[in-house]
Amino acid sequence: MTENNEELENVEVSGIPSKFNRVALMIVAVLLIFVGPTYIPYLMVGAGIEYFASIGIGLVLFIVGLVLLVYLIRKKVIT
Repeated sequence: MTENNEELENVEVSGIPSKFNRVALMIVAVLLIFVGPTYIPYLMVGAGIEYFASIGIGLVLFIVGLVLLVYLIRKKVIT
């Protein structure tokens, strides 16, 4: 029984080789979901970029974050 537990710990999850990469992808997904539509447009408008362009970029970042989160859930990185 102990051998089976050791084998399960060494199994690679969803093709993502290390625990660091899984955690990094989760953090990136959360940042894209929360920071993408809030702070990024604010910073872009402050830098002189058109308001609607910055809102569009924020929306795109939000969608990319959601897609990444769904990918991680389907690959069972997030359970």
